[in-house]
Amino acid sequence: MRTEVAETLVVLARFLDYPDSQLVEECSDLKEYLKQHLSSKEMQEELFKRLEPLLKIELKELQELYVKTFDYEEKTGMYLTAQELGDSRRRGDALIRLQRLISDLGFERVGVELTDFIPMLMELLAVAPLTDDVEQLTRRLSFAIHRIYTHLPNNNPYYHVFDLLMSFVFKAPNEEEIARLVNEREEADLDELPYPMIYR
Repeated sequence: MRTEVAETLVVLARFLDYPDSQLVEECSDLKEYLKQHLSSKEMQEELFKRLEPLLKIELKELQELYVKTFDYEEKTGMYLTAQELGDSRRRGDALIRLQRLISDLGFERVGVELTDFIPMLMELLAVAPLTDDVEQLTRRLSFAIHRIYTHLPNNNPYYHVFDLLMSFVFKAPNEEEIARLVNEREEADLDELPYPMIYR
């Protein structure tokens, strides 16, 4: 993977993780943060323009926005196999295969999130060797991220993160790929979860 693409993936993965005080502290000077993590001045400027609105939101409000955007809505959920398979029993097998892929690549899953947490897989793509399995994972993530992107309203500050991903990192899936993957999905009963979520 090209250096600037890998760098962009790592930065955007950080912004798609659940926002916490560490993010606010790390990015208190966003221009400096991007300068440290991105070698391309053009990308530094592009990401600053798109990411700055997120950091202007108070942390508690940003956390609430994150949960509302990614935890309440099935179509914008942040888990790869849920985007691919919906509310399907096949997710269990898919998660096991994904964990095996991560292990075979020589990496270990860290944190409390499931194996298919999209920001974590973005970080994996940034550092993993280019193999057929990694290329396939890239295509799978392209579909999932494109699906989230097309279901986010453009007035949601997180929309700009996905716009960056689809503009500079991933290629939109073609109609045939979308049709095949949509046919494999099993929709959940409700778009919105029928119980309140507790902010993390």
